[in-house]
Formats: sequence, structure tokens, C-alpha cells
Amino acid sequence: MPIPIRAITISDAASWELEKNLWNDEFVPAKMTVNGVAVSVKIRHRGGHTRDYPKRSYEVVNKNQTVHYNAEFDDPSAIRNALSFAFFPMIGVPTQKAKHVLLKMNGRSLGVYLEIEAVERSFFRKRKIGASSLFYAVNNRADFGLYSPDSDRLKSSLTSGYEHRFGDSSEKVKLAAFIKGINVRNGKQAESFIRSRLDVSNYLRWLTGAVLTGNYDGFEQNYAIYRSGGTDKFRMIPWDYEGTWGRNCYGRLVDSDMVQVTGYNFLTRKMLKYSSFRNQYQSTLRTALAGPFTETRIMPLANRMLGQISPYIREDRARKWSYADFLGESGVIHNYIKERRSIVKKEMAYLS
Repeated sequence: MPIPIRAITISDAASWELEKNLWNDEFVPAKMTVNGVAVSVKIRHRGGHTRDYPKRSYEVVNKNQTVHYNAEFDDPSAIRNALSFAFFPMIGVPTQKAKHVLLKMNGRSLGVYLEIEAVERSFFRKRKIGASSLFYAVNNRADFGLYSPDSDRLKSSLTSGYEHRFGDSSEKVKLAAFIKGINVRNGKQAESFIRSRLDVSNYLRWLTGAVLTGNYDGFEQNYAIYRSGGTDKFRMIPWDYEGTWGRNCYGRLVDSDMVQVTGYNFLTRKMLKYSSFRNQYQSTLRTALAGPFTETRIMPLANRMLGQISPYIREDRARKWSYADFLGESGVIHNYIKERRSIVKKEMAYLS
């Protein structure tokens, strides 16, 4: 089945301005045609170091709806983000909708892109999830600790690793109070505090997903955290899972044991000091290993994605990887799942 087409029309002046503002996050006007209907949109480049790549990623805003178009330039399979976002709901964690599209600009094909729903107010409305605040973890200072991982000095602000997306100014105070609270409390007081402020089940499912998929960069940054409007507790949403399923964020093959079952942030280390959290985490891991995180569940989905985009990948001249590399990715992902299952089962013994 052919993948959808997204056609962008942009004037020469706006196109020049877009390139001029490569690092400035400034939007320019454009038109986007979807299913034969053209609408006015705003467009800008997105990403970090990837903005220097020959195939760039974009953010498009239509009224109040934001959609990301990821080039997936470093991923030879082009499906790792999409596969991860399909996996997380299997273990009970809401994620963005994502699908592959053929992106065109002024009639010229830019190749295969992953169209990803943004995590914003509409994300919660569509899922009937109440959210009082939303923060993006944008750098490694979002590790839930008091000290900067780059300097070992006290952070100037406990929310310095986050981009505040919505919620009034008091929400930053509440997030900072949560981070401070887990650092200064110990013993039963700390355990009780964590349960009162954090949706523990959600957090451990999110941790399970990050650990199983092997997202090394997903523990101290590259996640979204929101405060539930119903429970007032913080919850996690995964974000940016290109470096997973046996490759890192630059596309290099990595060992299946690169990510420890205990993850890599202060909050997780604190929680795993308590047997109640360790036992709950073990149970969550066992459930995932017994069903969703298996070759029989994941590989049909992965192969369906690979098969759908294969003809387009073959014609995509802007890609970093060869078509031969792409054809080998089913084997890479399959081997990773097999090895990862074995590794996690062994490492789970350390949680006892």
C-alpha cells in the first residue's frame, strides 16, 4: 500500500528565510496539501545537530496543531522511532501517533519522513487525559538530581533541563519541589513522598520501555513529563527513540547490553533502593517479556513497516545509508530483541 504524500509549497522568499533561520527556530509561511486539501501552515527546521544534515527535519503548525516531520537520517531502518512508539502502548504508556509519509517541497521529493504527532494540549485532549502541566526534558540536566552532570555543581535551577510547554508559573515550582523532595528525603519518608507525587506504575512502565528498547539517551533527557489533572501526580511520555533496537542515536551498531536494567537517572536509582519499587519493576518487566517484547509480537510489526517504505527508501537519494543497509535491518532488530530478552532476564536477578 502506498504511503501518504505531504506536499509543501513555499515561496522563494520564505524558503530563503527558512535557510537563513536554520538555527533560530523562526517559522515561515507555507502551504501544505494533505489528501488534496491545501491549508496555510507555518514551518521551521527542528532538531539539534541534525540541522546540519543534508536531509533535514521540520516542524509544521496548522492553526494550533503541531506535527513533526523527522528525516530519520541516522537510522538505516527509518523505523526505530515508529516501532518504539508502537511498542509503548503495548505496555500501557501513551505515545505519539506516527506514520511514514513521502514529503515533497515545491514539487520536489524530499524522500521518506516520519510524521509524528506533537505532545501538546491536543495530545491530551484526544486521549481524554487531564494534564495540568507539560515539560519537555531537553538536556541532561533533566536527570532528577540536584547537581549538574556536566560540572558536579548545584544546578542554578532544578528545572533548567526542561522546556515548560504549558501550565501556569506555579507548575515549575511544583516540578522543582518534586525534584528537591526526592533528593533530600530518605527512608520511609522518601518512599512515601515518591508515591504521593509520582504515578509509580506509569513511571515503571516508561522505564521498562526505555530499558527494553535500549534508549541510552532517554533517561536523563528526551522524555516529556506532565502532571495529571486527576491525580496531581507526575507521569512520563517517551520522546525521541531513534537510537534504539540495537543502534545508537548516530546509527552505529551497539551491544545489546549497553543499557543496564536499572537505567540512568537519579529518580530511578532512588526508587530502586526500596524493595516495594524493585518488586513492582520486576513484575512490570516480566509482563513485558512474557508478551509484548518478543520476536513474535515485534517482528511482524517491524517487517510490515519496513515493507511499506521499502520502495520509497530505494529511491530516496538523500539518505545516509544504502539500500543494502536498509535490507539488513530486519535481522538487526530481530537479533537485538533475542539478545536483549536474555540479558534483561539475567539482570533482573540484581533487582531482588
